[in-house]
Amino acid sequence: MKLENLKINILGDSITEGYDASEPDRIFWRLLTVRDHAVTRGYGIAGTRIARQLVPSAEPMFDLYFGSRVKDMDPDADVVLVFGGTNDYGHGDAPMGKMTDRTVDTFYGALHCLYQSLLRKYPDAQIVPMTPLHRQDEHRVVNEIGVRNVGCLGDYVKAIREVAEYYALPVLDLYACSGIEPEETFLRERYTSDGLHPNDAGHEKLYRVLRKFLLAL
Repeated sequence: MKLENLKINILGDSITEGYDASEPDRIFWRLLTVRDHAVTRGYGIAGTRIARQLVPSAEPMFDLYFGSRVKDMDPDADVVLVFGGTNDYGHGDAPMGKMTDRTVDTFYGALHCLYQSLLRKYPDAQIVPMTPLHRQDEHRVVNEIGVRNVGCLGDYVKAIREVAEYYALPVLDLYACSGIEPEETFLRERYTSDGLHPNDAGHEKLYRVLRKFLLAL
């Protein structure tokens, strides 16, 4: 896939928004514009999740789950990237659900609803789910809001892979191939600011992985 003039939308959370990048042009997807002359549009909102929160958050912006924002995205994309799931694990309260769910109130169901919404809006675009990055606390039993986790982060990753395969969507599996593992101190300090959010070096690494993936499509 040629990157020059390629129109790319990316729906995501704080990593897509650029939390802890030193400047906007250092965010991983913005580098596709800066260096490869793609047309990139970011739709990242910090704290947001793929599934709808059952109990409203103290910050209403956190509850703008991914599927609710598809209608506001530019309609002329050639590629739509979906980069989420870490907040569903980190501070969500929706159950995991099951593969047959088709509501936004479980993680599985919200994935189905999201991918169907994107496939309807962008029939000629390539939809690309991206799995979450590893994070330092990905095996804890209770999450940040005191809810008992329905699984470790890897279970959310498996759900993303499974539902994407159902729709025959190519997955950029950052959980498997980003090269970022914050449980190892030297990698955490090199690529993240806090064991989760990439620093400039982390965004650079994500850019290189994403660029290679898009070129191969």
